[in-house]
Amino acid sequence: MSAYPDKLGEIESEWLREFFTTVQTYRPRFVALHFQEVGGKEYMSNMSHTENFIWKIESSEEMRDFDRVCIYVDSNFKAVDSFTALGSMYFIHKTLKNIYQYDFNAKEFKAVSGHNRYVGSLDGVTMIEKEKFPKNFWPDFKWSRKGYMRARWIIHNQGLDLVNVHLFHDASNLIACNSSPSIYSANRSNALRYVIDRISDSSYTSLPFFLFGDFNFRLDTLSLVQALARSAEVQTVKKDSSNEVEKIICEDKDDDHRVLLHIETKQFAYLHQAVFREDNGRELLKYDKEVMAFHDVLTEEDITFPPSYPYSEDYTKPTQYMNTRCPSWCDRILMSHTARDIMHREDGSEMGIVYNTLGPTVCMGDHKPVFLFFTLKTSRH
Repeated sequence: MSAYPDKLGEIESEWLREFFTTVQTYRPRFVALHFQEVGGKEYMSNMSHTENFIWKIESSEEMRDFDRVCIYVDSNFKAVDSFTALGSMYFIHKTLKNIYQYDFNAKEFKAVSGHNRYVGSLDGVTMIEKEKFPKNFWPDFKWSRKGYMRARWIIHNQGLDLVNVHLFHDASNLIACNSSPSIYSANRSNALRYVIDRISDSSYTSLPFFLFGDFNFRLDTLSLVQALARSAEVQTVKKDSSNEVEKIICEDKDDDHRVLLHIETKQFAYLHQAVFREDNGRELLKYDKEVMAFHDVLTEEDITFPPSYPYSEDYTKPTQYMNTRCPSWCDRILMSHTARDIMHREDGSEMGIVYNTLGPTVCMGDHKPVFLFFTLKTSRH
């Protein structure tokens, strides 16, 4: 699952209720819960809430049958060079035997018992591998908290890697419109390739892997804008002092020059926003191109839910998008082809495979968390 609610309080209670309801509906025996941007954008002031939020999940009545818990939350924002704001929580049901977690330092799997909680600095925690993207990747871009965190498991003799990922966002809608693919798309591609290379290198045996997180994948903005504004009059407004584009305005030629689309650095206001929700945005999936470059190593279940970002944080408008960014499928669960092979696909396997969002009709913050439910093929010997 992905995304962390920025505004705590009323959103938090809805968020928790949706999470618990999902657990009760599908009754998994192993739950992997991955957060990006722990503490939200105002992490310095919000981080004190994080422990309480984690405790509410860990100590809840709904999770009481999960008798082993492993929690890794990188909340030490004072360590500027290593802080990722990633959080990974794993819950193991009392009926699940034969489960081991890898110690990356000892290079061996160890039986899991009790509640293991690491919140703060994760330096010296050997049960996860965590890395912030190197500074020298993109010297032109503001230094951020993006990176990845990996945990490695054996469940009934089946080994697998679970990787929590947060990639780079689009800083400006205007720059995103400049080229196809955009410069931001290229940055994300480099970062994702880096993660895949790191978890596939020869340091440790290669295992099937799942990548969970906010990939920040965006629709191909230039192509989409050209399609949305096909019958419109396009005006480009530049700043007086320079030749820099300040806004792009697309007006309907036939309808009193009504503004169809208004784009600024942090504004993307499209008049017919319903197109992003109708039929779960299926018409727009053709503009979701960023994962295509990785089809050699990654695959994904079919997307049948609307774009996961940027939802309104107004409690009364849980299905509305904000007019800040073009709605996109930012939050995803991707997997190696070998990981796809260990998912049961027979019709007889209870609920089959479910890939969907949590809380489609309630306010969950600006991201709708995404979940993947499946039955693992395992060897019981």
